[in-house]
Amino acid sequence: MARIYAGANAQLGRSWYDYDNFRIEWSSPERYEIVDRVGGGKYSEVFEGLDTANSEICIIKVLKPVALKKINREIKILRNLTGGPNVVALLDVVQDPSSRYHSLIMEYTIKFYTFQLLKALDFVHSRGIMHRDVKPGNVMIDHRHRKLRLIDWGLAEFYHPGTAYHIRVGSRYYKAPELLVGYKLYDYSLDLWSVGCMLASMLFRKEHFFRGSDNNDQLLKIMKVLGSDSFDAYLKTYDISFETDMEALLHSYPRQSWARFVSAENQQFVTSEALDLLDKLLRYDHQKRLTAREAQAHPYFNLVRLEATSIKGDSAEYVNDSGFCSM
Repeated sequence: MARIYAGANAQLGRSWYDYDNFRIEWSSPERYEIVDRVGGGKYSEVFEGLDTANSEICIIKVLKPVALKKINREIKILRNLTGGPNVVALLDVVQDPSSRYHSLIMEYTIKFYTFQLLKALDFVHSRGIMHRDVKPGNVMIDHRHRKLRLIDWGLAEFYHPGTAYHIRVGSRYYKAPELLVGYKLYDYSLDLWSVGCMLASMLFRKEHFFRGSDNNDQLLKIMKVLGSDSFDAYLKTYDISFETDMEALLHSYPRQSWARFVSAENQQFVTSEALDLLDKLLRYDHQKRLTAREAQAHPYFNLVRLEATSIKGDSAEYVNDSGFCSM
C-alpha cells in the first residue's frame, strides 16, 4: 500500500475516478489551426496550434485511433487536474466530423524545472492519480515566464490500494524497478523513480543515465549501479518471483558510489545535497523512496524555498539556477 494518499480516490468518490461513465462534450475543430509539428509517439501526434478565436498559441494533441476507454480516461484525468499547480491545462476537446480522430487542446509551454515538477506530482498524487510516464519529453517549461507544465496523461491511472496494475507503462529509460520485475502492486512512488532518473541525467550530463537496449538490459544497467545485494533484498521483501534468461542478471555487482559519476565536465552541477537527494529517489524499494512532498523539503532545494518567500504570486514563478539545466 502507498505510504501517502492511499485513500484519495475512496475519499473523492466514484464520480472522481469513474471514467467509464464519463460523458464528453466534443467541440468542433474549426476554431483551431495547426502551425507546426512538435512531436509524437505511438498514441498521438503533437502540434503547435493557434486558437483563432483569441489568437493565442496552444498545443493540439491529436490522438491516434485507440479504445474509447483510454481516451475517456485521459480526458477525465485532465479535467480533474486542470487548475492544479504545474499541470498542463486542458482547454478544449474536439473531434472531426467522422468521429474517427479526437484532439486535446492544451496550453503551450516548454521545458522544465525539477522543483516545480515535484510540486506538480505531489498535487497529482494527492488527487489519487499516478502519471506513469514521467520523462523529459512530458515536462515542459516556458523559461521566459518561468512556468512548468506536466503533460501527456495518456498512461495515467487512478490509484487504489491493493490493485494490480499493468506493468507495460512508462518509457524504458525511466521505468522503475517494480515495472521491470513484474511487480503489479505499485503506487505513486514509480513517478519519483522517474524524477530520480531525470535528476541523474542533469547532474551527470548524460542524456539517459540508465540506457538499456531492452527491459532486461535496463534492469542490468540499474543493478550495476545500485548493486545486486539490495536488489535481492528487494525481491525478498516483497516476495517477488523474478525469472530471467539473461545470465548477466544472475551475477553479483557491488553498489557504486554516486561520486563515481562526477567528472570535470559535470562537477559544477553536483553537490553533496544533490547526491543525497538522488540516492533517496533511486532506490529499489519503492516504500523507501522520498515522496514528492518529502523531496521538495530536501536541503537540495533550500535556496528555491528561500527565494519563494521573497516573491509574491504564483508558486511556479520562482526557481534557483543552482543544479538545474534544460533538457
